[in-house]
Amino acid sequence: MPGTLTGTFQTRRAAEMAVEHLVQEYGVQRAAIFIEPDSGENSSGEQPGGSDLKADTAGFRSAGEPALHGGIKVSVDMEDDRQATRIEQAFRDFEAGNLCRK
Repeated sequence: MPGTLTGTFQTRRAAEMAVEHLVQEYGVQRAAIFIEPDSGENSSGEQPGGSDLKADTAGFRSAGEPALHGGIKVSVDMEDDRQATRIEQAFRDFEAGNLCRK
């Protein structure tokens, strides 16, 4: 049954990894994927991740802290039940919470 699956990721990196997995491994069209902050504020997620983490190198200077104002919501328009199962698995692989299928 076609519809939309939405999940919330704690880090921007997890959201990006899930999206890349969907596109590269399952052939989901990027135009079917929507990414936005889960809250009304700009956000990099709920926890630092990826490039938001400070490097463990001498002389590293941070330009500021990541905007941690809530999760990153990813929604995917699904074509059929087979694709829905794959999308849900990719979301779970990258620890999405609040999964909702409409």
